[in-house]
Amino acid sequence: MDNVRIGIVGCGAIAQVHHAPNLKELWHLYDLNSVCDVSAQAAAHVADRFDIPAHFTDYAAFLASDIEAVVFCQTDPKTDYVLQALDAGKHVFVEKPVCFNLDEISAMVSAQERAGVVGQAGYMKVYDPAFEVVAAEAADMDVRFVQIHHLHPTNDLHLAQFDVQRFDDVPAAVIQETVAARRAALVHALGTAPPDSVARAFFLLSGSMIHDLYGLRHIMGVPTRIHNVDIWQEGRAVTFQVEYANGARCNGTWIDLPDLWDFKETLEVCADDKRVTLKYPTGFSRGQLSEVTVQEIDANGMTVARTPAIDWASAFIREMQAFHGCIREGRECRTPLSEVHHDVGLIINLIKSHLGNG
Repeated sequence: MDNVRIGIVGCGAIAQVHHAPNLKELWHLYDLNSVCDVSAQAAAHVADRFDIPAHFTDYAAFLASDIEAVVFCQTDPKTDYVLQALDAGKHVFVEKPVCFNLDEISAMVSAQERAGVVGQAGYMKVYDPAFEVVAAEAADMDVRFVQIHHLHPTNDLHLAQFDVQRFDDVPAAVIQETVAARRAALVHALGTAPPDSVARAFFLLSGSMIHDLYGLRHIMGVPTRIHNVDIWQEGRAVTFQVEYANGARCNGTWIDLPDLWDFKETLEVCADDKRVTLKYPTGFSRGQLSEVTVQEIDANGMTVARTPAIDWASAFIREMQAFHGCIREGRECRTPLSEVHHDVGLIINLIKSHLGNG
């Protein structure tokens, strides 16, 4: 099969735990030729560790190297870097959060269309075999109520299970520029600078609960109404309720429990006669399967619960297999950049609703 020559921007945890090893595992689909990071030590470490031929701190030189596609997993915001790659004719895979406001995603989609290349969002849970089981079950249900529930410990608890190397050689000016760019993107999204607690909630929705939001969209569609949004614990906790075109409602919860080992992320889809529950492991894991439970009443009136067997395939692996299929075989992208505006827009509207101007 015709391998795609690919490079990675950002050599932090998600690159070390998933993208670099996964792309090497997919040796029959990809040639991982280069990595780029503002930390020279991080770029050199990842290149050496995963036997990658070239490493860069100069992004222009990276784009000029022998690559056809780029995986973006650096510290946000990513927009300017993605636009440069698209303008250079590269296929792009953009880890979540793709961006923070609607103008940014519009610019990316326009640049992608001009270049005629593939643009895929890093929405890996859509590729989870367990999610596919739930989506298939839900397709035949008259859904009345949905619940997404996310209890989130600090990532450090789970990253400690891996050999993730961190480096402190990022120039101070780069850090300051990144902080300023994040703040500017936030203000652009909301039209004003919100309180610090609300800003914190905005970024946790964009960076963590985004998985729950896009998964829910794939099953239920785009919400038609926001009923309420509450932010507390200085922005470390968010709850909301939204409504869909069929009248179904969803309660969503994201709570920061930093010192609790047990990660809990669930999606529960309910009809009058059936309930389907999906339980995810933390994204910073390898080899742990998601779990599905289906509860209903059988033809004999007996209450039954079944747990469908879940394929062992990794969601992270499958999304990169899909990316290759889009590039080489012209397959339709399941998580295109062109749909990201639904999720960015929902997050903005949730925050604006809380502020009272939604």
